[in-house]
Amino acid sequence: MKAVVYTKYGTKDVLKLKEVEKPTPKANEVLVQIHAASVNSWDWDLLRGIPFLVRLGGLLKPKYNILGADVAGRVEAVGKHVKQFRPGDEVFGDISGCGWGGFAEYVCAREDALTLKSSGMTFDEAAAIPQAAVLALQGLRAQGKIQKGQKILINGAGGGVGTFAVQMAKSFGGEVTGVDSTNKLNMLKSIGLDHVIDYTQIDFTQNGQRYDLILDVVGTRSLFDYKRALSPQGAYVMVGGSMARIFQLLLLGPWISRISKVKMGILIHKPNKEDLNIIKELFEADKVVPVIDRRYALNEVADALQYLGDGHPQGKVVIVVEQGGD
Repeated sequence: MKAVVYTKYGTKDVLKLKEVEKPTPKANEVLVQIHAASVNSWDWDLLRGIPFLVRLGGLLKPKYNILGADVAGRVEAVGKHVKQFRPGDEVFGDISGCGWGGFAEYVCAREDALTLKSSGMTFDEAAAIPQAAVLALQGLRAQGKIQKGQKILINGAGGGVGTFAVQMAKSFGGEVTGVDSTNKLNMLKSIGLDHVIDYTQIDFTQNGQRYDLILDVVGTRSLFDYKRALSPQGAYVMVGGSMARIFQLLLLGPWISRISKVKMGILIHKPNKEDLNIIKELFEADKVVPVIDRRYALNEVADALQYLGDGHPQGKVVIVVEQGGD
């Protein structure tokens, strides 16, 4: 099969399209013929080995040689202990917990990492969902405890996680403000935002507005800036950000939460099928639709990763895998 392989950390140039051995499923695994995969910031970090924490398990060279965690495709074969799927089933999921390998024509994954794709969902849409949409759902519900009628701010609303979070927050009854760059504002308005803020023109932590919940996808500001923008009993949830801000939150977040009524915490990503099924229900109810910015072929994975790394995507970037193509 064809796969995009890398054996050392570096820039996009270390990625090579190669012929590799087609995997065989273990007893608890299924073999999936991949029709689409999507690109996430985690792929970009693992490609470069930056920040250094992503090298756990692969200090000097990558632990896994094929990136790609979000996949959608058709089951081709199942292991002898697999009970949930059979050949021909259309599935999608986050395989980051079972070896990665999504930027390829085939991959083996544990059955508990996958769920059945909705019949009304394209493979492209399904591949766009797993990591980004689950992060958005967990940030808003499990960590943020979102309630109907709350004022919600999503910082970094125009990316993969952000576009899902905007739609979910609206579906949960929130009044939603999105913050991003000038070129993403029209797209954000088109998916139902109540208010948009261009961060190049307005500092949302200084304009006097207060929010019940801030979901932060980019994490570039001081915690005290975010605290200033929270209502007296508001909550701040970091989904992504720089290592400096993550460490600041880990050190100071509990202290700030103790001395005030606001809650400041970080979301730990926990892939699970239950959340995927909730998102599938939201999709089937036309409440959440993946925003796909660009599609790339398998031999263009390097360019797709660079596009993501440069911060351009409005929504998700998808890899379309054509069997037998190059």
